[in-house]
Amino acid sequence: MRINLQLIQDILYRNAQLEWDAETLSGVEDCYRFLEQFSRDKIIYGINTGFGPMAQWRVSDEHLRDLQYNIIRSHATGMGEPLDDFFVRASMLARVGSFAQCKSGVHPELVKLLTAFVNRGICPYIPKHGSVGASGDLVQLAHIALCLIGEGKVHYRGEWRSTAEVLEECGLKPIDIHIREGLSCTNGTSVMTGISAVNQLHAEKLLECAIKAAVWMNEIAGSYDDLMAAPLNEARRHKGQILVAEQMRSMSQGSKRLQKRENKLYDEGHEDVRVFKDKVQAYYSLRCAPQILGPIMDTLENSRSVIEEELNAASDNPIVDPVTKNVYHGGNFHGDYISLEADKMKIAMVRLAMVSERQLNYLCHDRINGILPPFLNMGTLGLNYGIQACQFTATSTTAECQTLAMPNYVHSIPNNNDNQDVVSMGTNSAELCAQVIENCYQVMSILYLAMAQAVDCLGIADELAPATRAQYDAIRAITPTIIDDTPFYEDLAKIEQYLKL
Repeated sequence: MRINLQLIQDILYRNAQLEWDAETLSGVEDCYRFLEQFSRDKIIYGINTGFGPMAQWRVSDEHLRDLQYNIIRSHATGMGEPLDDFFVRASMLARVGSFAQCKSGVHPELVKLLTAFVNRGICPYIPKHGSVGASGDLVQLAHIALCLIGEGKVHYRGEWRSTAEVLEECGLKPIDIHIREGLSCTNGTSVMTGISAVNQLHAEKLLECAIKAAVWMNEIAGSYDDLMAAPLNEARRHKGQILVAEQMRSMSQGSKRLQKRENKLYDEGHEDVRVFKDKVQAYYSLRCAPQILGPIMDTLENSRSVIEEELNAASDNPIVDPVTKNVYHGGNFHGDYISLEADKMKIAMVRLAMVSERQLNYLCHDRINGILPPFLNMGTLGLNYGIQACQFTATSTTAECQTLAMPNYVHSIPNNNDNQDVVSMGTNSAELCAQVIENCYQVMSILYLAMAQAVDCLGIADELAPATRAQYDAIRAITPTIIDDTPFYEDLAKIEQYLKL
């Protein structure tokens, strides 16, 4: 069975359960039995040697169990706020997905207990800071492993509690150390992958919101609809642009607001016109939506592929292969694939926030749009302020996104006595991407509020396409038309939650 993003979405947001087929569990058992036999008279990293730069030291047989416990306890050094439960559960899904490749040599009880943690919503305490993403997420994964051996604390049913207490309450037993469970638990890319999986789901949702906004904005502006025409966008050849334009055409079906260029400008009778009342071409933030959102769609398509491969990758070291009867030492724990994709996704989301902020500016700026009151103010100008201050928040939040756009992938700092001389910083990349995504939701929420207000300013609700009318109705179910000045923060928070559904 493969773990994919649909399964993660179902488990995290729809209370689905993770279940392993007998073939997978049998494969885990076979891999464990092979390693048990293979490792008896051989030197294998992390089984009878020290870790990292201390791999040159042989560990005597009587201390092998202690060795596995030591890596867990010594590496639980994270600091900062704990990761959100969604990120933690997704990280555990990524870790058990790695074990399910049957190339880690772990005992099946580890897979079963980790699966129970996921299904029961038992979330280990994982601080944000600690991983350099090279031997994987050593520090954050050590915090998961600490709970798997019955130590540390977990977030369970809304409370932070002793792991041992929760395990006893749930009728679960901590894992035993058999051969290399300590190293396998802590060695891999699962935290950066789990965070990135959740980021991917939200990024795709935000892109969907942005495409709807692009149609809605052009309806408000009364734009010519050829900006989304198939011949125009197919001439550019890029898959994302073509798909965005196609979705825009679908969403705009039934709109009475979009104009036909052939009916207005390609017919006869314009010889005496010196200045056209309607803009011949809309501003870039409206007209170039396929060209701006298309690259974002292409970026997310690639990141989805990489993340789903990593969810089903054996990402620890060494790799135990019962098929070839060998144990391979290498660096599958290195996080470059996820780090690079997280940075690309982050940059794409920054761009999405930027175009949303510019669309908001179009709605607020009466001298630019030429059809709406300043700041969509339906009260008394001078006495009331409309959504003027909402724009401050959107602009500030977008600026923060731009500051966060610097890639982490290029920020390698050698450490671990230069054993880890090139590191990925993948978990930092994923966490910063998550912050940008949260910021994007905030900017998008303000834009959606503004678009609904613009519809009311123009009295065009009945002229919208069914797809955008549904968005208008949803926003108006949350907050009424704005006439008198009122605090916005609670309604904006509700709109943000609506967009995340």
